[in-house]
Amino acid sequence: MKVAYIFKTNMSSTFQLATMILPQLEQNNHGVDVVGMFFFDDNANILRKGNDIGERLNKKAKENGMLIMACDQCALRRDLADGKFEECGTGNILPKNMIEVGMVGCFPQLYGALSTNLPDLVITL
Repeated sequence: MKVAYIFKTNMSSTFQLATMILPQLEQNNHGVDVVGMFFFDDNANILRKGNDIGERLNKKAKENGMLIMACDQCALRRDLADGKFEECGTGNILPKNMIEVGMVGCFPQLYGALSTNLPDLVITL
């Protein structure tokens, strides 16, 4: 089974991702193929270059071809992207200060990026 995770609730990236999902991915015993992760609000901060959780996630994403994307508006508000708020959702926002595989976008970009590797299930945490 292929899954995609959406990290929406407060601290889900520092709790569920950092202490459960990521260690399981690193040990190759998570039980499903994770095809993508999408980060909202302060959860996007783990994608900042140099963040331990983000750097570990970067390594696994490179190994597995996993999509790692932050909400473009959330990234702009946290200095993780360049662009204008009026451009959110257009695909014109560019990541900065992010882990190597980190992307930014809104739902149209998320759907497009996952279209070649569709998840069977989307889980919001």
